[in-house]
Amino acid sequence: MKITIVAGARPNFMKISPIIRAIEKLQTPKSQISYRLIHTGQHYDANLSDTFFEELQIPQPNKNLNIKSGSQAEQTAGIMIAFEEELIENRPDFVLVVGDVTSTMACAITAKKASISLIHVEAGIRSGDLTMPEEINRMVTDSITDYFFTTSDIATQNLIKAGHSKENVFFVGNVMIDTLLQNLNRIKKPAFWDDFDLAPNQYYLLTIHRPSNVDEVNSFIELLMEISAHVEEMPIVFPVHPRTQQILLETKKDFPNFHFVEPQGYLSFIYLLKNSKAILTDSGGITEEASILDVPCITFRSTTERPETCDLGTNVLVGNDKKKISEAFQKLKNNQWEKVKNIPLWDGKASERIVEQLLRINYG
Repeated sequence: MKITIVAGARPNFMKISPIIRAIEKLQTPKSQISYRLIHTGQHYDANLSDTFFEELQIPQPNKNLNIKSGSQAEQTAGIMIAFEEELIENRPDFVLVVGDVTSTMACAITAKKASISLIHVEAGIRSGDLTMPEEINRMVTDSITDYFFTTSDIATQNLIKAGHSKENVFFVGNVMIDTLLQNLNRIKKPAFWDDFDLAPNQYYLLTIHRPSNVDEVNSFIELLMEISAHVEEMPIVFPVHPRTQQILLETKKDFPNFHFVEPQGYLSFIYLLKNSKAILTDSGGITEEASILDVPCITFRSTTERPETCDLGTNVLVGNDKKKISEAFQKLKNNQWEKVKNIPLWDGKASERIVEQLLRINYG
């Protein structure tokens, strides 16, 4: 049983790490399961790529397609051309893609056109927002997938309602949480912690990168000023995405309580998240980690593809609504934030369930 595993961008690396670990754990002469790891190169900055391979102990890729930057169309085309060559040279029984980045969709299409069975991990999640490139990637990938592995019952039902066979949809849990729980004892204080006099529960952690929040400079700066007003004097640690850094350079506004830092490796970022008073974000995956760590999470989006983080976790959607933002910060100040409840199968064993199911699919 030969599986080609695809990773291309930062969110992918956290998802493939426990899957690879589960495959290696279950490798026996009887199972005859092997994998080939392909890095598309979609994220090629060392802070967004290389660091994660080192920290999460992911083996070096069998091949890096080295696609790098470009428009969505350019990246998609480049990945498809290079991945097609890879599949011709090293044809697997299955191609496994994770998440919802450009690499996910591009490699999914290429695999199906080569008549190779397609596995999608984190299938079925939907935000309902077609302005998000990720939503289009999810929909296209799921429309041609053969075997679906979901993080929640809601995602499972989304796929069944779309007409996919129940027999090919497997609710296994969340591989991101596998990675989180496997590495909690390894998280490390970032180098700037003492320089900024940071202390547990005495700072906010901010991540903003979505085009809807950062591409229009005036509205982006207005959002940062709104956040600054509500946190008062408390520090805000802001690991700045490269595309966001460029936008910040275009403004001369001063944010005295902000600490702008480089993108963090996984172990340092989780340390910052775990010890923060709250995470302020527009990410999807971070809302999952915040929920399991029971850290309050304010999300600057009006929709989410992970509703369980709102229903059972610590996540609250505020969009750019000043009233909702104000109410969320008031709840924080009054210590009225909801605690995390049990989220089914987010127990650190999702990857084991995936690999065991794949063995059943292949060998019966």
